[in-house]
Amino acid sequence: MPALIRDVSSIDFSDVPGTRGAQIKWLISPKDGAPNFAMRLIRIEAGGEIPEHSHPWEHEIFILKGSGRIRVNETVYEVSEGNAILVPPDVPHEYHADTEMLFLCLIPNSGVPPEYR
Repeated sequence: MPALIRDVSSIDFSDVPGTRGAQIKWLISPKDGAPNFAMRLIRIEAGGEIPEHSHPWEHEIFILKGSGRIRVNETVYEVSEGNAILVPPDVPHEYHADTEMLFLCLIPNSGVPPEYR
Protein backbone atom coordinates (compact mmCIF):
# COMPACT_ATOMS: atom_id res chain seq x y z
CA MET A 1 0.00 0.00 0.00
CA PRO A 2 1.44 3.42 -0.92
CA ALA A 3 1.59 6.32 1.51
CA LEU A 4 -1.25 8.81 1.53
CA ILE A 5 -0.25 12.48 1.42
CA ARG A 6 -3.19 14.86 1.55
CA ASP A 7 -3.53 18.63 1.47
CA VAL A 8 -6.10 19.01 4.25
CA SER A 9 -7.08 22.48 3.03
CA SER A 10 -9.01 20.63 0.30
CA ILE A 11 -11.27 18.99 2.92
CA ASP A 12 -14.26 20.96 4.17
CA PHE A 13 -15.26 21.19 7.81
CA SER A 14 -18.72 19.84 8.61
CA ASP A 15 -20.83 20.60 11.67
CA VAL A 16 -20.78 18.06 14.50
CA PRO A 17 -24.44 17.27 15.32
CA GLY A 18 -25.53 17.89 18.90
CA THR A 19 -22.74 20.36 19.64
CA ARG A 20 -22.49 24.12 19.86
CA GLY A 21 -19.91 25.57 17.49
CA ALA A 22 -17.97 22.35 16.76
CA GLN A 23 -16.87 21.23 13.31
CA ILE A 24 -14.87 18.27 12.05
CA LYS A 25 -12.66 17.29 9.10
CA TRP A 26 -11.98 13.60 8.56
CA LEU A 27 -8.33 13.68 7.48
CA ILE A 28 -7.66 9.93 7.23
CA SER A 29 -10.16 7.12 7.67
CA PRO A 30 -10.66 3.47 6.71
CA LYS A 31 -12.07 4.52 3.32
CA ASP A 32 -8.58 5.92 2.61
CA GLY A 33 -7.06 2.52 3.38
CA ALA A 34 -6.09 3.19 7.02
CA PRO A 35 -6.22 -0.29 8.62
CA ASN A 36 -6.34 0.66 12.32
CA PHE A 37 -6.87 4.35 13.11
CA ALA A 38 -8.68 7.45 11.88
CA MET A 39 -7.39 11.01 12.19
CA ARG A 40 -9.76 13.94 12.59
CA LEU A 41 -9.29 17.67 12.88
CA ILE A 42 -11.81 19.30 15.21
CA ARG A 43 -12.50 23.00 15.57
CA ILE A 44 -14.61 24.46 18.39
CA GLU A 45 -15.44 28.16 18.26
CA ALA A 46 -14.80 30.32 21.33
CA GLY A 47 -17.60 29.61 23.80
CA GLY A 48 -18.55 26.42 21.95
CA GLU A 49 -18.86 22.95 23.40
CA ILE A 50 -19.13 19.26 22.71
CA PRO A 51 -21.53 18.04 25.41
CA GLU A 52 -21.04 15.01 27.63
CA HIS A 53 -20.88 11.69 25.81
CA SER A 54 -19.07 8.36 26.10
CA HIS A 55 -18.19 5.47 23.83
CA PRO A 56 -16.31 2.16 24.03
CA TRP A 57 -13.10 3.42 22.39
CA GLU A 58 -10.29 5.64 23.61
CA HIS A 59 -9.07 8.65 21.73
CA GLU A 60 -5.90 10.65 21.68
CA ILE A 61 -5.99 14.41 21.26
CA PHE A 62 -3.31 16.97 20.46
CA ILE A 63 -4.25 20.64 20.91
CA LEU A 64 -2.91 22.67 17.97
CA LYS A 65 -4.46 26.02 18.88
CA GLY A 66 -6.49 27.64 21.63
CA SER A 67 -7.48 26.80 25.17
CA GLY A 68 -10.40 25.44 27.10
CA ARG A 69 -11.51 22.70 29.44
CA ILE A 70 -12.06 18.98 29.07
CA ARG A 71 -14.06 17.12 31.68
CA VAL A 72 -13.29 13.41 31.96
CA ASN A 73 -15.44 11.61 34.53
CA GLU A 74 -15.77 14.21 37.29
CA THR A 75 -12.38 15.90 36.77
CA VAL A 76 -12.06 19.11 34.77
CA TYR A 77 -8.71 19.73 33.07
CA GLU A 78 -7.50 23.06 31.72
CA VAL A 79 -5.99 22.39 28.28
CA SER A 80 -4.15 24.52 25.76
CA GLU A 81 -1.93 24.49 22.70
CA GLY A 82 0.74 21.80 22.89
CA ASN A 83 -1.15 19.48 25.27
CA ALA A 84 -1.53 15.78 24.43
CA ILE A 85 -4.54 14.09 26.04
CA LEU A 86 -5.69 10.49 26.41
CA VAL A 87 -9.44 10.07 26.91
CA PRO A 88 -10.03 6.50 28.14
CA PRO A 89 -12.83 4.32 26.77
CA ASP A 90 -16.25 4.15 28.40
CA VAL A 91 -15.92 7.34 30.46
CA PRO A 92 -18.14 10.42 30.18
CA HIS A 93 -16.29 13.40 28.75
CA GLU A 94 -17.02 16.84 27.30
CA TYR A 95 -15.18 19.80 25.79
CA HIS A 96 -15.56 23.57 26.33
CA ALA A 97 -13.57 26.13 24.32
CA ASP A 98 -12.53 29.37 26.01
CA THR A 99 -10.85 30.54 22.79
CA GLU A 100 -11.18 28.95 19.38
CA MET A 101 -9.70 25.46 19.74
CA LEU A 102 -8.23 23.34 16.98
CA PHE A 103 -7.12 19.81 17.77
CA LEU A 104 -6.23 16.50 16.20
CA CYS A 105 -8.24 13.55 17.49
CA LEU A 106 -7.26 9.97 16.70
CA ILE A 107 -9.63 7.07 17.22
CA PRO A 108 -9.55 3.36 16.41
CA ASN A 109 -11.50 2.36 13.33
CA SER A 110 -14.11 0.70 15.55
CA GLY A 111 -15.30 4.24 16.39
CA VAL A 112 -15.56 5.44 12.79
CA PRO A 113 -19.09 6.01 11.45
CA PRO A 114 -20.10 3.89 8.43
CA GLU A 115 -19.88 6.80 5.97
CA TYR A 116 -16.11 7.02 6.59
CA ARG A 117 -15.37 3.29 6.37
